[in-house]
Amino acid sequence: QVQLIESGGEFVQTGSSLTLSCAASGITLSNYGVGWFRQVPGKAREFVAAIKQNSGSKYYSGPWRRRFAISRDDAVNTVFLQMNNLEPLDSAVYYCAAGAQITGFGLEKEYEYWGQGTEVTVSS
Repeated sequence: QVQLIESGGEFVQTGSSLTLSCAASGITLSNYGVGWFRQVPGKAREFVAAIKQNSGSKYYSGPWRRRFAISRDDAVNTVFLQMNNLEPLDSAVYYCAAGAQITGFGLEKEYEYWGQGTEVTVSS
């Protein structure tokens, strides 16, 4: 059984940093493309960042490109999202997802497995 478990979401102040984790069981993340998406109430889920299997090439959505960084630690089968200089608009539930045959990293339909999400709240 495949599980993706996100953690690290917190209530923080503007300007803080957080690192979200996506730990996997049942699959080896280095063999999968892994993406981070976010969703706020009443809005569609949106792509934040992704890391490609094997090569580790990274992709970011424009708004978060300069402040967020995705990485992968194969030793612990976990993908991270480092979030810096957080601002209130970063508040959302963040989801990680994994897919074996991703051609479009920003497309939800490309991902086979999803976590339950971790909530980030940034106060002003």
